Amino acid sequence: MKITDLLHKESIALGVAVESKDEAFDKLITLMDASGNLTDKEEYKKGIYAREEQSPTAIGAGISIPHSKNSAVKAPGLASMTVPAGVDCDALDGEVSNLFFMIAAPAEGSDVHLEVLSRLSMLLMDEDFRNQLLAAKDKDEYLKIIDAKEKEKFPDEAGEEEKVPVKAEDNTKAGYRILAVTACPTGIAHTFMAAEALETTGDKMGYRLKAETNGSGGAKNVLTREEIANCDGIIVAADKKVDMARFDGKPVLQVKVADGIHKPEELIQTIVDGKAPVYHHSGEGAASSDEAEESTGRKIYKDLMNGVSHMLPFVIGGGILIAIAFILDDYSIDPSNFGKNTPLAAFFKTVGDQAFGFMLPILAGYIAMSIADRPGLAVGFVGGALASTGMTFAHPEGAVSPGFLGALFAGFVAGYLVLGLKKLADKILPDSLEGIKPMLIYPVAGILLIGVIMCIVNPFIAMINTGLNSFLASLNGSSKLLLGAILGGMMAIDMGGPFNKAAYVFGTAAIASGNYDIMAAVMIGGMAPPLGIAVSSLIFKNKFSKKDRESAPVNVIMGLSFITEGAIPFAAADPLHVIPSCMIGSAVAGALSMMFGCELMAPHGGIWVIAVISNRFGYIAALAIGVVVTAVLLGLLKKKVEE
Repeated sequence: MKITDLLHKESIALGVAVESKDEAFDKLITLMDASGNLTDKEEYKKGIYAREEQSPTAIGAGISIPHSKNSAVKAPGLASMTVPAGVDCDALDGEVSNLFFMIAAPAEGSDVHLEVLSRLSMLLMDEDFRNQLLAAKDKDEYLKIIDAKEKEKFPDEAGEEEKVPVKAEDNTKAGYRILAVTACPTGIAHTFMAAEALETTGDKMGYRLKAETNGSGGAKNVLTREEIANCDGIIVAADKKVDMARFDGKPVLQVKVADGIHKPEELIQTIVDGKAPVYHHSGEGAASSDEAEESTGRKIYKDLMNGVSHMLPFVIGGGILIAIAFILDDYSIDPSNFGKNTPLAAFFKTVGDQAFGFMLPILAGYIAMSIADRPGLAVGFVGGALASTGMTFAHPEGAVSPGFLGALFAGFVAGYLVLGLKKLADKILPDSLEGIKPMLIYPVAGILLIGVIMCIVNPFIAMINTGLNSFLASLNGSSKLLLGAILGGMMAIDMGGPFNKAAYVFGTAAIASGNYDIMAAVMIGGMAPPLGIAVSSLIFKNKFSKKDRESAPVNVIMGLSFITEGAIPFAAADPLHVIPSCMIGSAVAGALSMMFGCELMAPHGGIWVIAVISNRFGYIAALAIGVVVTAVLLGLLKKKVEE
């Protein structure tokens, strides 16, 4: 596949005049949509701007490569535009951008297109090539320039008559004096441009350099053990974590991926002059350039979400299997053993219990791992397990479990405990013992200390947890309705963001404590927004564009499946009207679920787990009312759309 297989005439615009970055992006997105590569233009646009928030995709030298790996992309594609006067796109070098290539990559499927996109990134590092593109008189010439440059850069893939002779000296060089690893958050453009800049500059300076790219399609051009052992040093130009253990004992220069693009000569010279520090591995990867700058609150949230995201498969899988066991069982045989009275029910219940039982250790373990990398995993896992059993010095076999709160405490304490051990070991232990730290010192000392800490704090957190559960169980009447309304509304505030996740985590924790009505209110609050939007688009057609009306029916499936994110494109396009409407509808649904006494033992599944919801007809009624409220409010608040 060649670059011109992804870039077509209908997605090219030459000599465009735009006044702003937003106007330039809108033009490129329209070009991409015209190529037929998108299923949802607004969703793709949302992905473009989400990537832009991580760091500007205007990399300097007049080049801007906005890109998104997005579920709204049905086929990989490119859109390109030249802007002779240039436009400010927050470029890393402070200059205006006049040459644009926008990338559309499918969220799933084959990554063959990434190889093509990496080629484009490499080609754009050639100034002569950029100038030729800017001077192109028409689209045909534009495509011919790209095609010719690609054949020159990658002669091995050209036909026999097209191959460009390889210089003799290229085949006589042996070994790599300098190695590099490049990686950006999305692994599409910057990754390959940094690699190309380093390799090209290395050739100009007379040093053979090999660059490994950690792109979206996985690591390519991977460095071998022999190459690492024989090189003078390694440049790690990365904005995300990469495998660093293999570089232990070698001079390593760790920088942002942007430095690999703009400062290749400086980085190479640092390695050649022997000024790069020797790297000693203690379990960490290369830190993202954004991590040092992010706020404490953001860091805590990321650590928590790392634990929650790894925990959810255990909660969802185990919870649904337990719910199936209750459906299959016969309560009348032995009420005290409900769920295991029949062999088939006992099978589902046992498997579900085992999966569900890992919830707290996994939560704590991956919170700790997010904080302290791999050395934190074992310490956090053990802390979560001790929180699950409620072990104390007086009751080593276990007592009252502090539950979800105890696991949260264990995860964060374990992570920062291991960080403290690392700093202490670096100060008091000689470099000769560096290799035993992650295999002996951190796990032994860390597990021992977290064991002591959890035995001390478990009784106190258990008291808080028990008090909270007792308070929730005592709620009735207006108090319970208010709780259901708050949780339902939270699910619709950001539809997958921090508020949504906080409400969902609260619901799953309540399941573990035996409060099933909370999870029912949480799930119904997440189902109402996409369903309400779909219904509103059918009733109030003049309030939705034709494209919105065509895509809205998909929200029926997403809403019924408890996928709140289906409402995001509509909320992003009109947040002032859509979000309040969805919040009110979800709050009404959550409150009614509580009022009708609905309970849900499965932490996910939407309408497909209706069989395990108590008072299922009341639940359906609550959902229907919440959907109608959302739909009517949208019809009243949204403005008419002029097609």
